[in-house]
Parts: sequence; structure tokens; C-alpha cells
Amino acid sequence: MSQYKSEFLRELSWRGFIKQMTHEAELDAYCASGTPVAYIGFDATADSLHVGHLMSIMMLRIFQRHGGRPVTLMGGGTTKIGDPTDKEKSRPLLTNDQINANIAGIKKAFEPYINYAGANGAIMANNADWLDKLGYIDVLRDIGVHFTINTMVKQDTVARRLEAEQPYTFLEFNYLLLQSYDFLELFRRHGCRLQLGGSDQWGNILGGADLIHKVEGKQAFGLTSHLITTASGAKMGKTVGGAVWLNADRKSPYEYWQFWRNTEDADVGRFMRFFTDLSQDEIARYEALKGAEINDAKIALANAATALLHGEAAAKESEAAAKAVFSAGASADALPTATVPQAELEAGLLVAAACTAAGLSKSNGEARRLIEQGAIKVNDEAVTDPNAKVFAADMKDGAIKLSAGKKRHALIKAG
Repeated sequence: MSQYKSEFLRELSWRGFIKQMTHEAELDAYCASGTPVAYIGFDATADSLHVGHLMSIMMLRIFQRHGGRPVTLMGGGTTKIGDPTDKEKSRPLLTNDQINANIAGIKKAFEPYINYAGANGAIMANNADWLDKLGYIDVLRDIGVHFTINTMVKQDTVARRLEAEQPYTFLEFNYLLLQSYDFLELFRRHGCRLQLGGSDQWGNILGGADLIHKVEGKQAFGLTSHLITTASGAKMGKTVGGAVWLNADRKSPYEYWQFWRNTEDADVGRFMRFFTDLSQDEIARYEALKGAEINDAKIALANAATALLHGEAAAKESEAAAKAVFSAGASADALPTATVPQAELEAGLLVAAACTAAGLSKSNGEARRLIEQGAIKVNDEAVTDPNAKVFAADMKDGAIKLSAGKKRHALIKAG
């Protein structure tokens, strides 16, 4: 359908989000009338969301901008099973205390993107509120009767596990039923008729929409976005230092800004579409830039993405810090900082260990390899000895500056 009635689907379309949807014309009509309600579920497997979740969050943001009411569903119940979708192994099971602590951290990630007040204010829900109360026999009789094993074993994840003769536990087999029940429960509680998610969730989404049709006799909808990889094929949001977390206590605004600044040339335009509020005309102007001017587009992407999450001030401070590092070789307060005991610096700390402490390497072994490759600098001076040390006397303005390559920098301070 080239022209949607709903502003929501129009914007998703030109930004390139849409992978699949059910009942295209009916969904378009639903999104164009009244106050439609849509949800996305987030299992609490860590205490922060990461860049890989941003596609889903941005879809909810766009949905709300065009008059819809988003539901952010915390998986307090489903996390106890663990989503097996596209996983080659079972997830480790978490305790209730771990799940609740993770939910507390995850909730912070939504606040910059989604408004929980106002006429179409978002709803924060937790599926533990209903899943924890379900009896086993109730699940079998009220939910299980609507699902066939024939269909469930055809899902990609199940089929791959069985093909590879990898265990697929009965616990995981129930995940589809419970996620589908979430959709039914949100339909009953909040009139929610649309589930959004990544394309790996397509089978689960269809299960929920079908359950609503069978139990309530009503039509519900599903829409999925593309799963994003970079132009070079890397998984979105994965770096040498690990996941790019959204919470500032897991990834500083400067590090977050640098992640976007280091976007591959071929990805700048589409990442602007997915991860910023920049308009179609603005993005087109940046996409027209060639050669070295692409760096201006990367800075614009970094500023827009960082401002959305951490605020305009943090974006400007991060850009200024980057300019200070690159132009003058100076240190800047916005750089990620690690604190090590004063006694260790007095005695001498291996540069490799300092790099690991600062997050520039995953291990001392990796840091030594970077040193041998000439990629590490201390206070802008190259280090070539893998056993080199830094001392308290090396501090300038209260810190030692470490650099890995041209774009990654951190500070070591004594504590």
C-alpha cells in the first residue's frame, strides 16, 4: 500500500521500519481513528536496555506522536521462563529479586522517549500481575487448548533446535502461550489491539492476535520492524567493549555519543531515520553530503541520538569533549573515567590493566595486543612495550589520558 491513511504508518514507512504486518488495510484504519493502543514487551534479562532495543522504543515514540497510546510491558512473569526466540541455547534462569532489580533499571530507559502523562499517556504494565496468578490447569484449559503442537514446532527457533538436536525445554515451549496471553490480557485491560516488535517476534505476535480472535471474537494486529545490522554485517549495538547500554550508569553520554559518531558511512542516513526525530528533508540533506563532509552528518546523528536519550546539554558537552580530544589532544571532563586505588598508581599500574579498567579493552591480553600493534597512547604518547606501566606522576590535571586508536579515549584517576 503506497499511501496510508494513518500518519503513524506513513512515518514508519518512509523511515523504513516496516518488515511485516497483518491485515494492512484494517490496521491502517485502526491507527487512523480514535486513540489506538499498541504494546511492546521487554523481558528483564539485564538492568538496562541497549541500542538493540531502540527500534522498538522508537516505534512506540512515533506511535504516541501520532495520537496512539503506547503500553510498555515489563516481562516480570515471562522473564522467569526466558524468551527462546532465535536463541540456540536456553537462557539462564533469574531469581525474582534479580528480575525486580532489572525492571527498576529498565524503566529509566523509556522516560526520555515516551510520555506517561497526558491524554494519550503511555501505560507501564508488568505481566507478572497476571501471569503469577495463573494456575497450571487454567493455562492448559483456557490457553493451551487454542494452540497446536503442529504449528508450534514449525517456528524457526524450535525447528532449528530440533534439527540440531539441541534441547528445547518444555519450559521454553510455553513462552509462546504466555506471550500470546499477554496480548489477550492487554486487550481486555486496556483495549490494546496492536503488538509491535522485531521481526524475530512475528510468530509470537501472530499467536497473540489469533488467541484474541478465538477467545474474544475480535480482530487484533501485529507489525514488525527489520532486525538491524550495520553495513559491514555486525549486529547493531555490539562493540569491542560490549553492548551499548542506554542507562548512563552503564554507558556514559560521551561513550554513547562516540558510538553514533563512529557509524559507518553507508549507515548514517538510515540510522538517522531509525534513531532520531530528524525530518525527511533534513535527513535528505545529510545524505547528499559526500567525502569528508559525511563527518558532519555523523556528528549530526550523534548529537540527535544523544540529545534524545541524555538531553541537549549532554550532546553538546560530548561534541565539545570530542573536539578537544581530536584538535588539541587535551583531556576533557566528559570522557569516560575509571578510578583506581592511589596505591596502585604509586606502585605502577600496567598500561594494559589501565586500558581494561577504563573499558578500552575486554582483557589485559587484548590490551597487550593493541599495544604491540601501536594502537595505545598514554597522554597522547604512543606505548610500544606491552609491560609498560603508568604511575601517579603521569597524571596531568588529576588524570591520565588513555587512547585506543584515534577515536576511543578514557581517563584514569586515583581514588
